[in-house]
Amino acid sequence: MKMLAQLITSFIASASFGIIFNVPKNSIVKCGLVGMVGWLLYCALVENSVNSVIATLAAAFLVAVISLVFAKTYKTPIIIFSVSGIIPLVPGGMAYDAMRHFVQNDYNVAIQLAAKAFMLSGAIAMGLMFAEVMNQVYIKYNKRMKA
Repeated sequence: MKMLAQLITSFIASASFGIIFNVPKNSIVKCGLVGMVGWLLYCALVENSVNSVIATLAAAFLVAVISLVFAKTYKTPIIIFSVSGIIPLVPGGMAYDAMRHFVQNDYNVAIQLAAKAFMLSGAIAMGLMFAEVMNQVYIKYNKRMKA
């Protein structure tokens, strides 16, 4: 039941950010699905004792791959799906907690939380970038095979 609530919440969050970013109306549900699938992978990996940074990297990679497929299928820019899809993975609460601990002069905890938020943010960026690099390699490989 907890997982179902998280999936629904991640869908709503991703779709809502799609609305905020003015995506086309026919893409809002797709944006929600991308975010929900990314969050599903993240939760499944974390529940199976995978490090949260690695789980975030894998989920961001999946979000980027699905975004690439949706962008090609529906002839829309990839940014529509990827930005909305990574919203559930963004460590905003952790960054807030880090800043709160800095303000309260609890520097040991603050630095730990800030470092973790930084690593998670980097994992999101790496996952998105790695998927795009793999896509470019795939395109170049197909062009060489046809030539």
